[in-house]
Amino acid sequence: MSIESERREPLLSVDGLSVTFTGRSSLFGRADPLVAVSNVSFEIGRGETLGLVGESGSGKSTTGRGILGLVPASFGSVHLDGVEITGLGRRELRDQRRNMQMVFQDPYSSLDPSSPIGESIAEPLIVHESMSRDDAQRRVAELLERVGLTANHRQRYPYEFSGGQRQRVAIARAIALNPKLVVCDEAVSALDVSTQNQVINLLEELRTDFGIAYLFIAHDLAVVRHISDRVAVMYLGRIVEIGPTTRIFDDPKHPYTEALLSASPIPHPRRQRERSRILLPGDLPDPRRPPSGCTFRTRCAHAMDVCAEVEPGPVQVAGGGEVRCHLHGPGTPTETPVSVGGVA
Repeated sequence: MSIESERREPLLSVDGLSVTFTGRSSLFGRADPLVAVSNVSFEIGRGETLGLVGESGSGKSTTGRGILGLVPASFGSVHLDGVEITGLGRRELRDQRRNMQMVFQDPYSSLDPSSPIGESIAEPLIVHESMSRDDAQRRVAELLERVGLTANHRQRYPYEFSGGQRQRVAIARAIALNPKLVVCDEAVSALDVSTQNQVINLLEELRTDFGIAYLFIAHDLAVVRHISDRVAVMYLGRIVEIGPTTRIFDDPKHPYTEALLSASPIPHPRRQRERSRILLPGDLPDPRRPPSGCTFRTRCAHAMDVCAEVEPGPVQVAGGGEVRCHLHGPGTPTETPVSVGGVA
């Protein structure tokens, strides 16, 4: 079976995932619940990388944490290699940790500052594989060399490493149990460009060698375009567009996707000068009180009356993937667009 056909097999299936945070009570009453992720659905194939992009506060990181069970899902289901993750007890969920791991933006916060990094990497091997300490340390040496460090680094502490080296340590720990899925949550955003490229190349090598699938959460669209097979675009806790990377970047269908891409620099001075920037008015709406209908309508230059009344459903588009927008699909409304400022 070819790698391409393997990638079409769903390793991860997310169906209608929602994550809600209950507001705290105060002297003025109970705060409205915050729906951080709303009815999110997508699949990731074996060995595939799905990029997840959107503004800060759009729900990207919460989606990743909801998939791994780090925050409880309020609705929906998550299946990893046929096993439903949502609803598992603490012990059963811990058993599934070997198959799914996460690499955070700040590796320093996920490493014990009081222990040598060899101990941090060995911990999952001892807990899940019941390895002896000697065997675990031998495996740690192999892992460190695989991510571009050396066995001698085992005795060093996290503060003794650069940011890029710490991220390599975090990756070594994430792949220690040969997981099927790794969620990278802004894993390269805190690194300089040169170090970013090195870490991205490492992730791609690991995917090729071990067949790891990635959910790659990022705001840097150039990095996402380089590493991703497909891209999903989130706005206010919802996926508004998803499709093959080439189609998303060359022929975006959702007005929000177009705006995101217009803000991404092009490594070509003349084309960068000639390109027009789409400026979105205002900020993300309060997720505790999202707009009715299409949640993007309050910032959309193409908003119509129907956008305030009906939440758009998924529509298949040419080139692959789908979009949630009333501008597309059968029965596309022909109403006159209203000004953004005139939307209630």
